[in-house]
Parts: sequence; structure tokens; C-alpha cells
Amino acid sequence: MSVSGLNSIEKKAALSLASVFGLRMLGLFMILPIFAIYGEQLIGYSPIWLGLAIGAYGLTQALLQIPMGILSDKFGRKPVILGGLVVFLLGSVVAAMSDTIYGVVLGRALQGTGAIASAILALAADLSREEQRPKVMATIGMFIGLSFTIAMIIGPIVAQAFGLSGLFWFIAILTIFAMLTIQFIVPNSVNTAPKGDNVALPSKLGSLIRDGQLSRLNWGVFILHMALTACFVTLPKQFVANGLALEQHWQLYLPTLIGSFFLMVPFMIIGLKKQKETQMFSAAVALLTLALLLLWYLPTNITTLIILVMMFFTAFNYLEATMPSILSRIAPAGVKGSVMGIYSSSQFLGAFAGGILGGFIAGEFGEQTIFLVTGLFALVWLFLTLGMKPLKKSKAYSFSTNINNDEQAHEVAQKLSEMPGVIEVTIMHDEAVAYLKVDDKTVDILSIKALLNE
Repeated sequence: MSVSGLNSIEKKAALSLASVFGLRMLGLFMILPIFAIYGEQLIGYSPIWLGLAIGAYGLTQALLQIPMGILSDKFGRKPVILGGLVVFLLGSVVAAMSDTIYGVVLGRALQGTGAIASAILALAADLSREEQRPKVMATIGMFIGLSFTIAMIIGPIVAQAFGLSGLFWFIAILTIFAMLTIQFIVPNSVNTAPKGDNVALPSKLGSLIRDGQLSRLNWGVFILHMALTACFVTLPKQFVANGLALEQHWQLYLPTLIGSFFLMVPFMIIGLKKQKETQMFSAAVALLTLALLLLWYLPTNITTLIILVMMFFTAFNYLEATMPSILSRIAPAGVKGSVMGIYSSSQFLGAFAGGILGGFIAGEFGEQTIFLVTGLFALVWLFLTLGMKPLKKSKAYSFSTNINNDEQAHEVAQKLSEMPGVIEVTIMHDEAVAYLKVDDKTVDILSIKALLNE
């Protein structure tokens, strides 16, 4: 099957929406490498409030992720995205003007209230053809990963130059750029992608949460982000204690993160080329578990920290990049928006739980114990991965159709399921859309379109 590349609107949409998503995630992540140190200067500081400040955005993000996507379906993508960015801007200003830990927690919670991820992905779906949609989504995913790397590097630099308040003002400025990008650069959508592709369907959520294979990934991303957030309650302090001043932390994060990207390549090559994706996934979780347990067990010096942090981020980057891809492949046809909504909510709940857990453990049992507890959670995840089923190579597509009744839908679905390369079929005739999962190496897309529009 020959597929043309992105057209001009799709390229513009991919890059502009990826930039908005990246700028916003940059604003959320920049606090991670510095707050454990700067937070101690705030009135009311305690380890539990430190953890809350780091993870507070996760709770409001998790609660509002799915509702904001549904609202964007009703009131339009851009108004909801702009409204979310205004709230995010307000949260940044509240945090910037606070000299108490409580004000920063409130600001971070407000930042999370601007939960626009699902609305951005829905707009990206609206602005792309079904066969090009994976490329647009991959571009956005790449910018999210890049924003985390940049945040780790520039967070300490900005904080050193302008202080904690200056960091939040910097985030506010980034948010204004994101708002201008949405208003003046992102194309206006003239189409609406099928709901199941991009927006959660409330009626489907219960059964999807209970799905054994999907729940493994939801618990996995929860544990991954819980471990990340909890570890940053203590990691920056450990770097300082081992002789690395905060303004020099970027010198550690830059080579560590770049090195981890190179080290994750063998995982990807073996997984994809040798059809061992589930085995490599389990290996990455094992590496994450080992890094956390060794951070707890080994005496800390700067060399040990660098090696173990690189191990941690090698596993983190591989898992973070791989899980959405696996999720889209195992999601039942026609409910990708619901599946991604549950996954995103699990991810942000993990960030919130990690902040609370890290702060509580640091206050009650000592900061070093954070690594032991998160390592044990990662060990539980490792056992969960052993029940993952082998992955089939497939792509999800949605097609418009003129089918208008149940009998015709059933008949066409039967014919489609018998065609070479068709793995799964769902026809929603009330929405005039058909969702298919196919092996794109053997499927005939033109024949599918012809059958759906006879």
C-alpha cells in the first residue's frame, strides 16, 4: 500500500500542536530537577509538602483529562485548549508570587487543572487523514520526550539565574507563547475525526479499565511516573551532597539523558527486528527495578549516581516511548480515545502518588528508603509484564461509511473480517464510521473503502 506523506496542513498541525504540547510539558517538568533544593527555602516547608508540590499537578490532570476531551467535542477544540492554557498560566503566576510551600502547591494544582492533552490530541486527529494520523501523533510524542530532556537541563540553569519565582515566571512566558501558537498558527479544523479515535466514550470506560492486557500498561505507567516523581524528592539533594552544585546539574543531566537515548536503541532494535517486543519490555522494567534497588543499596558517590541514573533513564525513556505504541496496537477498534484517556489519567495519578509517597517516606523513614519502596513497586510491575501476550503487527484506521442500519453493518463487518489483513472490525453506523485494525502489509485499503461505501 502506497501512502503519500503529510500535506501542508498536516505538517503545520503536527509541528505547531507538538510545540504547544512540548512547551506545556516543559513547564510541568522544569520543577523536577530543582524543587527538592529550592523548596526548602519556602515558608511551611516539610518533606510531605515538598512531595505534594512536585506531584500536585498530577491529581488535577488525572481528574480532568477525560472530561476536558469530552468538553472539546462539545464546545470546540481551540476554545477548550486556550481555556486550559489560561488556567495553566494562572497557576504559574500563583506559584511565582508565593513565598510559602502552600501557595506553590496551589499553583501546581492549578497548572494541572489546565488538562488539555486530550483536546490537543483530538484536534491533531481532526486535522489529519486517518492514514497519516500515526505520523502526526508520533511527532507530538517525540516533542513530549524532548521537552522532558530540555526541562532536566534548563531547569537548574533558569533557577540558578532567577530563583524559584523566576522559574515560574519563565514557565508563564512559555505558556503565553503556546497560547499565541494555538490562536495564530495552529490551523482551524474543518473536519471532526470519529469520536472513538480521539475522545473518551464514558460508556466504554468500565470494561476497558477491567481489561487484563490494557490494565497491565495502565498500572505500568502509574508505577513508572510514581517512581520518577518520588525519586526527584531526593535525587537533586544527593547530587549536591556528592559535590555537584545545583548550577552544574545540567552537566550531569545532558550526557546522562543523551547516553540513555543511545543505550535504549538496542532494546528497540532487538524488540522490533527479532519480534521480541514483550521480552524487551520486561527487560526494560527489570533494568528500572535494578537501578532503583541499587540506588538504595549501594553507597552513594558521584560516579555510582551517574551510572545508576543513566540506567534509570535508559529504562524510563524506552518504556515511555514504547507503551503508547503498544497501547494503540492492543486497543480494541473504535475506542482508542477511551483507552488513551485511561492511560493518561493513570500516568498523572502516578505522578501525584509519587510526590505524596516520596514526601511521606522522606519524612518518616529517610530519603534513601524512597529508592527501596519504588524499587519494590517496579518489581511488582516486572511480574505483571510476564503475563503480556505477544504483540501482533497492526495499524488502526477509521473510515467513513454510508451504512445506516444494524443488519447492513453486520453483513459488511462479516465481509470485511474475511478480507486478507483485516484483524478486527467495528462499525458504528449511527456515527457513519467504521474502525479497523489491519496488517498494512497485506491489506487492500481501496477494497475496504469500496465495500464500506457501496
